[in-house]
Amino acid sequence: MEEVNNVTEFIFLGLSQNPEVEKVCFVVFSFFYMVILLGNLLIMLTVCSGNLFKFPMYFFLNFLSFVDICYSSVTAPKMIIDLLVKKKTISYVGCMLQLFVVHFFGCTEIFILTVMAYDRYVAICKPLHYMTIMDRERCNKMLLGTWIGGFLHSIIQVALVVQLPFCGPNEIDHYFCDVHPVLKLACTDTYIVGIFVTANSGTIALGSFVILLISYTVILMSLRKQSSEGRRKALSTCGSHIAVVIIFFGPCTFMYMRPDT
Repeated sequence: MEEVNNVTEFIFLGLSQNPEVEKVCFVVFSFFYMVILLGNLLIMLTVCSGNLFKFPMYFFLNFLSFVDICYSSVTAPKMIIDLLVKKKTISYVGCMLQLFVVHFFGCTEIFILTVMAYDRYVAICKPLHYMTIMDRERCNKMLLGTWIGGFLHSIIQVALVVQLPFCGPNEIDHYFCDVHPVLKLACTDTYIVGIFVTANSGTIALGSFVILLISYTVILMSLRKQSSEGRRKALSTCGSHIAVVIIFFGPCTFMYMRPDT
């Protein structure tokens, strides 16, 4: 007998069932969300008002800030509001849409970070040819590539999930719609789908990480030949980028580069 999808909404179990804990979480998460918004908006305002778009590093940094705002805003506002309500629900269509947008902006952010590593490689290792190699046309093409890559990744993830039957239960043990928690609710075997989901995420994460690793290995080797002042300037621009990469890639690797259980 063919299984039918009769689930019209999902219920989030959230972070805690304790109302007092949820109130504390509401204050903490609201604060950090505002910090993320204001910090990224300040970066964008600085780049735009200072006419820094002509420099590739700031060109990509501006779009990284924009994507980070979008990525945070997909889940944070609803999660924060849900901390104040007893029943945390989302429609089936809304859940699939949230899943798509989360992966779209998340993957796009990974690709932009990877492109920025290449930009730093060219700036440090080929400084005389930097503006020729990283001209506006190439920067636009690379940026477009990050958006296309994010779209392809997210459409595959959603396509793998949306074809599954959901006939109950409908309680998601999470605070937003993501692939692995949703897969657990499907009323069919999801082992093969889980493998494809992991392979899709793993290929992107591993491929991007290898490019980042190669870029910074070459950069570090190149810095050995430069003066102490040159090394200091190079490390000051690369250090913040490396920190962002570690903070972003760490949770992503733990969450997505593992098979569904």
